[in-house]
Amino acid sequence: MADTTKVPGEVRTDFGKGYARRIRQADKIPAVIYGAGHDPIHVSLPGHDMMLISRNANAVIEVLADDGQKHLAMLKDVQRHPIRPEIYHIDLLTVKRGQKVEVDLPINVTGEVDPSAIYTQEETTITVMADALNVPEQVELDIEGRTPGEHALVSDIVVPSGVEVLTDPETMVINVSEPIEQDLGEEPEDEETEGAEGESGEESGESEGGEASDEESSDSE
Repeated sequence: MADTTKVPGEVRTDFGKGYARRIRQADKIPAVIYGAGHDPIHVSLPGHDMMLISRNANAVIEVLADDGQKHLAMLKDVQRHPIRPEIYHIDLLTVKRGQKVEVDLPINVTGEVDPSAIYTQEETTITVMADALNVPEQVELDIEGRTPGEHALVSDIVVPSGVEVLTDPETMVINVSEPIEQDLGEEPEDEETEGAEGESGEESGESEGGEASDEESSDSE
């Protein structure tokens, strides 16, 4: 479930790429808090703490701003460096206790299909409506023992009490099928065998040629 971790925040009044770069160099992350009818609030948050918190895509935190204000907010967007483990910017959505929010949850597939089968995962997330302070980190789908020809649908996913699934229940998540055997064709002849046959043919030709020469020599005598 989402935790309301308390995080200190410094209200920002300066903007621009250069200023944001200096914030990140100080191991802090530029962020903006929006929603609930108020103007966007720009803050900088502790880098290491937010790196850990952002592992949960729908984490809820309480930002303790240095101006004395407290902001309960949910992670909505995390901009990351494509290669390095670095966060560029975070968007936070203000939420209230008891408020329902719409979020996407990752699907964790558990169990093993029948040994005669393989499976492909068609969907990796589902959309749900849940209490902002009780959003699951993920949902699980058990595929233990499923055989070729079977499917697992969104309706097969069991969600915690209080969570409403918004994705079409007939949406296919898992497709179970038989392995496809690939026809690799005939194996090419071994090059060494071909070479040996060629050499044998040459030797045979030389032998026949030698015998013919001997006969011609005998006739001339």
